[in-house]
Amino acid sequence: MPRASSTETLSRQWELMKLLPNRRPGLEASDLRARLEEIGYAVSKRTIERDLNELSAVFPVECNDKSIPYGWHLIPGKPFDMPGMDLNEAMSLGLLQDLMCQLLPKAMSRSLDVRFDQATRKLQALPRNGRAKWKDLCRYVPPGIPFQPPSVDNDVMEAVCESLLERRQLEVKYRGAEADEFKTLVLHPLGLIQQGERSYVVATTFDYERVVHYAVHRIGGAEVLESPSKRPKGFDLGGYIEQGGGQFGEGERITLRASISDHLARILEETPVSTDQKITGAEGAKKLVATVVSSWQLQFWILSQGAAITVTRPASLKKAVVNTLESALSNYRS
Repeated sequence: MPRASSTETLSRQWELMKLLPNRRPGLEASDLRARLEEIGYAVSKRTIERDLNELSAVFPVECNDKSIPYGWHLIPGKPFDMPGMDLNEAMSLGLLQDLMCQLLPKAMSRSLDVRFDQATRKLQALPRNGRAKWKDLCRYVPPGIPFQPPSVDNDVMEAVCESLLERRQLEVKYRGAEADEFKTLVLHPLGLIQQGERSYVVATTFDYERVVHYAVHRIGGAEVLESPSKRPKGFDLGGYIEQGGGQFGEGERITLRASISDHLARILEETPVSTDQKITGAEGAKKLVATVVSSWQLQFWILSQGAAITVTRPASLKKAVVNTLESALSNYRS
């Protein structure tokens, strides 16, 4: 069997270097072989061991032989900067790390973990550079109360991502927000959306056509099936979200009419609720007209404004808001 070309070997060893953690106990050669196979390098464990020994002669790569099986890692305290990352990239990765890690499957994020560590080391190595401190000067703060993210089973998330990538059906044990027991469902995953701290699988169920959101943290177990998943004709995740699917609604657009306070009017003038929003009226008598998606999130936002907004149309939305406020008032009075 002919020996692999030097270019192929160099490329494989380069990817292998990016997979190495920068701390003990490191990764076993068999784990590294499996991860390389995921990105297209199908070689034997013996080849990986030979690569590691060759790399350790040149780069700060070390074998942790304290226990069997041995683990390989970069030597702590000996920074190794892989070329191809400038300061701007390091700053960008530093800001994106907390946001993106929740969305990426492990198979995709493993190499990024190394890049994130590399970005951190690069920024730490430049303490006097003002731009290097950008991560300390810039933070993303989510709107509203900063809730703690729900606990998500890693195996469940892996199964969800695999079913999406492979376009296969997913059998789950699912418990709804108001349910006491898990139910077995067969999902046809269409996408994964991150809404604040929560991840949702967008999917159809069994043979139904209706698209539904399933909270990943409410999945107690998941198994990727061999059967291919079905996709509604013309479904596109981006279009689905643009039409209001990400707001827990049916996509129906309504004309919202409401009286609003001067303070809320100023906020909405800065950050409109829709592209066709209109605010009219004199001080103390502001009126809002906007085309919005009828959804749970719309009601949630209206209720969160308290006395700053009074819905006048449509009547069905006004009634829903009034019923909720009356129930809340009843609770307080009791």
